[in-house]
Amino acid sequence: MSAEHVKIITTNRRARFEYHVEDKVECGIALTGTEVKSLREGSAQLSDAYAIPKGHELWLLNAQIPPYKPAGPLQNHDPKRTRKLLLHRREIDKLQE
Repeated sequence: MSAEHVKIITTNRRARFEYHVEDKVECGIALTGTEVKSLREGSAQLSDAYAIPKGHELWLLNAQIPPYKPAGPLQNHDPKRTRKLLLHRREIDKLQE
């Protein structure tokens, strides 16, 4: 996908006001099917979200992706579950320095 077709789904605007952001890191998030569908509808909240390293992995906590309504309660995800951030190991090591 080219850069001109990339759609930003959500940003954490509050972080820029409350913290001094030194570096920006772009990474992926491991999601389930209903989370992807919910994000495509444009509903997500990152205002209380933060990332922590565990071993050689980076995890996103407190990011809220609401349930996908057409899926029903049995097939849906936990809205505040911990999600794995997808970065190369050298990028994670650089952040931990």
